[in-house]
Amino acid sequence: MLRLAVIIPTLNAAAILPATLDGVLGARAVEVAPLVVDGGSRDATCEIARERGVTVITATRGRGSQLAAGAAAAQGDWLLFLHADTHLPRGWDALAAAFAADPANRERAGVFGLHFDDSSPAARRVEAIAAWRARWFGLPYGDQGLLIAREFYEALGGFQPLPIMEDVAMVRRIGRTRLVTLDGFVTTSAVRYRRSGYAARLLRNLVCLTLYFAGLPPRLIARVYG
Repeated sequence: MLRLAVIIPTLNAAAILPATLDGVLGARAVEVAPLVVDGGSRDATCEIARERGVTVITATRGRGSQLAAGAAAAQGDWLLFLHADTHLPRGWDALAAAFAADPANRERAGVFGLHFDDSSPAARRVEAIAAWRARWFGLPYGDQGLLIAREFYEALGGFQPLPIMEDVAMVRRIGRTRLVTLDGFVTTSAVRYRRSGYAARLLRNLVCLTLYFAGLPPRLIARVYG
């Protein structure tokens, strides 16, 4: 059976982590080795993970640093990077097992389709944009998860300890033709979009992406992102 390390970076995620872990730990088609990489939570995040038998390590705050630390500490030939506010779909483990079983995918990476926990038309538009961005530009959102063989991950240099755009930097090295969208949709929180407004959030994301491709250092882009 495939041994899959599921790496989840956290920061004060006590309210959202239980549902995410429940989906991970419910796997049957793969042997999961979940790993929570905490960036200094002051709530019960770490306790919640440990109560479920999940290994917890700490790392320098920042998703790039936490993902890199998690990959270095994880056990398994395959890695699944997952945000703490993202829930895997039913049957995700069978999809992961089938993807890993294909030898051609040893040098590819899989991502899920994106769905928000919001029924508004604005959420559906962002989902459509995410699908278009992934299909034509090879730039899936970090919320879509990333399933990748450890050997391929290490050959690419792994996640960089960036304060922002760590997901974009990674998928650019993978390349559009080596990214596969799996036949399943994760559900992720729309709270950030609802808080700032969908249009404003999309515009901010576009500005940050443009600045990144223009060569502005991620530490400066992080100030724009907020």
